[in-house]
Amino acid sequence: MDMSHIEVSHHTGASAAGPVRASADRLTGLLLGAAAVTMGLMAGLFFAFDVSVMPGLAKGDDRTYATAMQNINAVIDGSGPFALVFIGALVLTAWAAFRALRKGRRETGWWLLAATLCYAAALLLTVGINIPLNNKLADLGHPGPSTDYSVIEDFKGTWETANIFRTLLCLTALGGIVRALLLHGRATARTDIG
Repeated sequence: MDMSHIEVSHHTGASAAGPVRASADRLTGLLLGAAAVTMGLMAGLFFAFDVSVMPGLAKGDDRTYATAMQNINAVIDGSGPFALVFIGALVLTAWAAFRALRKGRRETGWWLLAATLCYAAALLLTVGINIPLNNKLADLGHPGPSTDYSVIEDFKGTWETANIFRTLLCLTALGGIVRALLLHGRATARTDIG
């Protein structure tokens, strides 16, 4: 019996499976990259509010503060790109976590799951604190001389504090995604070498 024919067939089968495995890993890599970009954009947006927008508004009067925040909130609420990034950060990170855990890459999967939970906590802060205060500010209508601006104190205290935590949660999530990217890169490199 000629054994060299069997070895050649076996080798051909392994190389045929290689591109399938590589394309599956490529999809995971693309998901991880997209998750990192969207999470980085969200962290950057929240950070910009922490270090420039809110301190800048605080230097003006309450009427200017209210008008500017109403305008900012209206623009963000109507922004399609913002909605895609806001939801995309969660969906992409969770999808990457699911794929990693399903493929048996537990360490990568756990980092991504932790990132997903951090971002979910940031979303809970948004829904539970920031959006209700945004709505309360919108209910003022067009700010005028007789407007009660007590909601501005809630912004300077509660809204800004919640935003700092959103920034920290997004940065932590981004750190988890970056760690997962490194682990994925190492695992992919070992697969390519093997």
